[in-house]
This record gives sequence, structure tokens and C-alpha cells, in this order.
Amino acid sequence: MVELSVTGAGATVLANLNRGDGDGRSDGHPSRGLVYATNATSTALEDLQLTVGEGPCLDAFESGGPVLVADLAAEQARWPAFATGATALGAAAVFSFPLQIGVVRLGSLDLYRDAAGPLTRTEVTDALILTDLATEQIIEQIDGHAVADLSWLADAHIEVHQAAGMVQVQLGVTTEHALMRLRGYAFTHDLTMAEVARQVVERSLRFEPEPEPK
Repeated sequence: MVELSVTGAGATVLANLNRGDGDGRSDGHPSRGLVYATNATSTALEDLQLTVGEGPCLDAFESGGPVLVADLAAEQARWPAFATGATALGAAAVFSFPLQIGVVRLGSLDLYRDAAGPLTRTEVTDALILTDLATEQIIEQIDGHAVADLSWLADAHIEVHQAAGMVQVQLGVTTEHALMRLRGYAFTHDLTMAEVARQVVERSLRFEPEPEPK
């Protein structure tokens, strides 16, 4: 039996968008679709990482190894925006494990705890088992889809990718720059990326090119 002393968990599929500046190069920015979350806080933590562009989920995906943070309050220098926001949401410790098959990374399994403290060695082993099980389930769901195709995900985060495409056209910029503009607007207006994306998709919010310096 797999047992973990954590408060919540979420599984997220990540992929590098291949839409760039028209020369075929990837912009390297990971897109995200939330597959499953055990509670509202887990969902909010995933959305926070998408909004601020940093956190254990992204680090685990990029490094291919577990990211184990027993005391989130001590990670202000590592993730200044995420650590502050996650602590406010009630997370005191976070643990992320990459979902991968061989060298192919699909996303991450993200766990959080409302009290600081490390996972035991047995709990880390159980989390790795759970990660393998989650990977198998995701592979079954994406059968017939390209890894970068997140259209099968029934998740609000997909709207973010749609909004990024719209902003890319509005501004005539790369997808990476469009996501940066969305993230900046969300941060300065104290909104989530999902809320900003919804406004863009509903066409109640439109981005205009920045005026050229005189």
C-alpha cells in the first residue's frame, strides 16, 4: 500500500511549445495542462506556478529529478514569487517528481504539506511508485496524441494556451513573449493566469503593442 503524509497532490502534463518566431525553432516555454488535483489548494498551487513561471513542478520537469523542499519558507531566494504565494495558500513543504518514460518527460507529480518537514525514505519510495502509476495512466490517456498536443485535457489551463495564441497574433510576437505579457498582466492586476486568459478568449481584454520609445 502506498502511503504519504501529505495534504494534497496534483498531476500535471507539461510540453515545450513548438511555436516560435516562424523559423521552426521552439521557444522552450513549457505549456501545462492539469490532469488531476486532490483539492482546491493543489489546483491553486499549479496555477500559481503557471502565473509566476517558477516552482518545483517546472524544476522537476526541466531537471528530470525529484525536487524535495521540506521548508518552503527557506526557499525565498530560489522561488521568490512562488514561495511567497504558496505559503499564503497554506503550503509549508512541496515535493515534485517528474513523470517520464526513459528520457521523455511528460510532466510532474506535485505534492504539498501544510506543515514543514521532509518525506521519509519510505515516503519517497512510495511517491516514486505513485509517480510510475500516474505516468501509466497519463500514457493511456494520451494514446494517439502527440506529447505536445494538450487538447485532450479537460482543464481550464488549456484556455491559457488559446489566449497566448490570440495575444501572439495581436502583438505579432513569439508565443514566449505572449505568455510573458499574460503573466505580467496577471501579476500586476492580482489575477490568475486562468482569469486573464478567460478575458482574452471572451474578447473583453485585448493587448496592444507597446509604443516604441521616442
